[in-house]
Amino acid sequence: MWRRLIYHPEINYALRQTLVLCLPVVIGLLAGQLHLGLLFSLVPACCNIAGLDTPHKRFFKRLIIGASLFAGCSLVVQLLLAQAVPLPLILSGLAMILGVTAELSALHARLLPASLIAAIFTLSLAGNMPVWEPLLIYALGTLWYGLFNWFWFWLWREQPLRESLSLLYRELAAYCEAKYSLLTQHIDPEKALPPLLVRQQKAVDLITQCYQQMHMLSAHHSADYRRMLRVFQEALDLQEHISVSLHQPEEVQKLVERSHAEAVIRWNARTVAARLRVLADDILYHRLPTRFSMRKQIGALEKIANQHPENPVGQFCYWHFSRIARVLRTQRPLYARDLMADKQRRLPLLPALKSYLSLKSPALRSAARISVMLSIASLMGSALQLPKPWWILMTILFVTQNGYGATRVRILHRSAGTLAGLVVAGVALHFHIPQGYTLALMLIITLGSYLIIRKNYGWATVGFTVTAVYTLQLLTLNGEQFIIPRFVDTVIGCLIAFGGTVWLWPQWQSGLLRKNAHDALEADQQAIRLILSDDPQATPLAYQRMRVNQAHNTLFNSLNQAMQEPGFNSNYLDDMKLWVTHSQFIVEHINAMTTLAREHTMLTPELAQRYLESCEIALQRCQQRLEYDGPGSTGNVLESSEPLSHGPLSTLEQHLQRVLGHLNTMHTISSVAWRQRPHHGNWLSRRLRGPGSG
Repeated sequence: MWRRLIYHPEINYALRQTLVLCLPVVIGLLAGQLHLGLLFSLVPACCNIAGLDTPHKRFFKRLIIGASLFAGCSLVVQLLLAQAVPLPLILSGLAMILGVTAELSALHARLLPASLIAAIFTLSLAGNMPVWEPLLIYALGTLWYGLFNWFWFWLWREQPLRESLSLLYRELAAYCEAKYSLLTQHIDPEKALPPLLVRQQKAVDLITQCYQQMHMLSAHHSADYRRMLRVFQEALDLQEHISVSLHQPEEVQKLVERSHAEAVIRWNARTVAARLRVLADDILYHRLPTRFSMRKQIGALEKIANQHPENPVGQFCYWHFSRIARVLRTQRPLYARDLMADKQRRLPLLPALKSYLSLKSPALRSAARISVMLSIASLMGSALQLPKPWWILMTILFVTQNGYGATRVRILHRSAGTLAGLVVAGVALHFHIPQGYTLALMLIITLGSYLIIRKNYGWATVGFTVTAVYTLQLLTLNGEQFIIPRFVDTVIGCLIAFGGTVWLWPQWQSGLLRKNAHDALEADQQAIRLILSDDPQATPLAYQRMRVNQAHNTLFNSLNQAMQEPGFNSNYLDDMKLWVTHSQFIVEHINAMTTLAREHTMLTPELAQRYLESCEIALQRCQQRLEYDGPGSTGNVLESSEPLSHGPLSTLEQHLQRVLGHLNTMHTISSVAWRQRPHHGNWLSRRLRGPGSG
C-alpha cells in the first residue's frame, strides 16, 4: 500500500511540488516574515516552467544559468523602469534576446517563458523594495528549488524514468490489445487504423521521452541505471514486434474462416497485454518481476501455423508472438544495442545565434510573436490605467502553447478555471478565516491541485486561483478588491494569446504537412537502404527504425492539429489523412523487415538491388509530387514488363511488394491532394525550400 502511495506518479509529483512551495512559507511564518516566505514561494513557478526540475547530467549548471537569467531579467526591468523606458519596449527586447535559447535545444527553449515570467513578477515588486531584494529572492529561491529537487531525486532514484517506462509498457499493452481486437476489421483501414495510429503515436512518443531521459541521467554505471536501460531495450523489442503488420486482410479472413485462429491470436494478445500491465506496475513500484510463460498460447498458435502452411498469416503471427513471449519470459532484450552511440547534441551558442537571425527561424518567429503579444498587453494595461498589468502578461505566457489546438484548449481551461476560482475565493473571503486556518487550507488546495493538474488543468486552475487570491490577501490585506479586475485581466490575456496564435506568424500544421510527409519518405528511404544493404548492422537498423517511426509520428501529429485549425480546405486534409494511413502501413512493414534483416533473412544481392532501385524510384516519385505542381511521370514502377522475382515470394519480398503498392497509391493520392491544397501564403510556393516553408 505504501509503495502505491509514495511511488504513484501523480502523488509523488504533487508531494514534491507542494513541499517545495510550502516549506518556505512555513519557515517564513515561524520566523515572523510570512510575506518573504510567500514571495519566496513564487520562484518555483519560474523554475517549473524552465524545466529546472528535470534530472540532467548538468543539473547544477542549468540551475546557475536559470538563476542568472531570472535575476538578470529582474535587474534589467527595474533599472529600465527607473529610467522611464516604456514597458512594451522592455518586454519586447527581453523576448527577442532570450528567443535564441530555442535554437540551442528544446529544453533550453523553456528558459524563455520562465525568464519573462520572472521579469513580470518583478513588475509587482519594483518600487516596493530595494533593487537587490528581488535579485536575492530569485537567486536563493532557485538554489532552494534545485537543492530540494536534487535531494528528492536522490531519495527516489530514477523515479521520473520509471514513470515514463511504466507509461510506455501500459501503452504497449493497450496497443497490442486494440490491434488484435480489430483483427477482422482491417479490410476497411480508414475505420480500423486511426485508433491504432493514436496508440502507436503515444508509444513512440514515450520511447522518445525515455531515450531523452536516458541521455540526461548522470549515473551511467549504477546498477539501477543499467536495470532501467535493460527494461528500455526490452520495450524497444516489444514495440518492434507488436507494431509489425503483414497487411493481408484477405488472407486473415481466410484463416479466420477455416480455423479458430482469431480466438487464439486474441488469446495471445490478451496474455501479452496483461503481462505488460503487470510489468508496468513492477517498474513503477520497484518490484522484482515474477516468472512468466506463454507456452500454451504459443503452442496453439504454432499448431494453427502448421495446419495452414499455405496461409502466411499464421506463421507471421506465430513468429512475432514467439519473439514477444521470449522477451517477457527471459526479461532480456533480443539483441544488444549501444543506445548511447547516437547522443543528441545541443547547438553551440554562436551557430545557434546565426540560425536564430534567419527570417526562416521558427525560434525567431516564436520570440517575435511573444514580443508583440506582450507589447499589446502592456499597451492595453496603459489604456485601462494599469501601470503594472502583470496578471494579463502572465496569463499570456501561461496559456500560449506551440500549436493552435493546444493553445485553444489551454485558454478555455484557464479562463473557466480562473472564473470559478475567483468566485470561490470571493465567497470565502467574506468569512474572514483566521490566518492559521487560511494557510492550512492553502496547503490542502495546493496539494489537491497538483494531484490533478496533469489530467485536469482547468480544475487545477481553480485551486491555484484561490491560493493566488489568498496570497494577495495575506500580502496586501485587500484581496477582495482584486477579484473582478483579475478576471477581466485573465479574459484580456486569453484573447490576446488567441489572437497572437491565429494572426501573428502562425505555424499552421496543414501548411507543414508537405514537408513532414517529405521527411517521412526520406526516413523510409534510408531504412530500406539499410535493410537491403550487403551487411545490415543491428544498431544502425534500430536507430533508423525509430527515426522512421518518429518521422511518421511528426506527420501524424501535424495532421491531427491541422484537422482542428480554422480556415483550411477539408478536402485536402481528407486526402492527406488517407496518405498518412498508407504511410503507417509502410512504417509497419519497415518494422517487420528490420527484424528479418537482423535475423539475416536476406535476398540475393541481385534481387536486393532490383528491389532497392524500385523502392527508391517509387519514393522519389512521391517526393517529387509533394514538392511541386508539375507533370508526374506516367510510368508505374509496379507495371514493369518483367517481374521482380520468379516463383513463391519470401516474407521479406512480400513486405517489399506491399511497400511498393502503398507508395504507388500514395503517389496517386498526393496528385489529387495537391490540386485541392489551400491557395494562399506559402502554398503559392511550388517547391519545398527549407524548414520555414509550408
